[in-house]
Amino acid sequence: MSDASAMTGLQQLRALMARGRGVGITDTMGFTLTEIEEGRAVFEGTPGPHVYNPLGSVHGGYAATLLDSACGCAVHARLAAGQGFTTLELKVSYLKAMSAETGLVRAVGTVTSMGRRAAFAEARLTDSSGRLLATATSTLLVLT
Repeated sequence: MSDASAMTGLQQLRALMARGRGVGITDTMGFTLTEIEEGRAVFEGTPGPHVYNPLGSVHGGYAATLLDSACGCAVHARLAAGQGFTTLELKVSYLKAMSAETGLVRAVGTVTSMGRRAAFAEARLTDSSGRLLATATSTLLVLT
């Protein structure tokens, strides 16, 4: 299938991964979609000075973007052909600061509820030792 509109969300994301290239936001922020299955998405990245805030630590937007991407792609992987989605709400809780020394981080998003018009997802951001850095819950609008 080459026409993305004829593919399910899971098929679209698997095709994206198979290309071996990122998309704008993943290239800009330096993270990658590493796992995808129905209702679950995993992103990994290594924060560094390219995402620092003026205080000299990783900007909270980096964690929020990873968590939003994980929640969104978990929902995307449950969509039928011709459907889309948009984030309505994202609530992030920051537990530990990140720096270039943090190393590889991993955001795992899962769908908690999927309806015809609304979906709910959650995500957890951890470091390579499994320490919890941030969490998020998300409400998403399903577009038909």
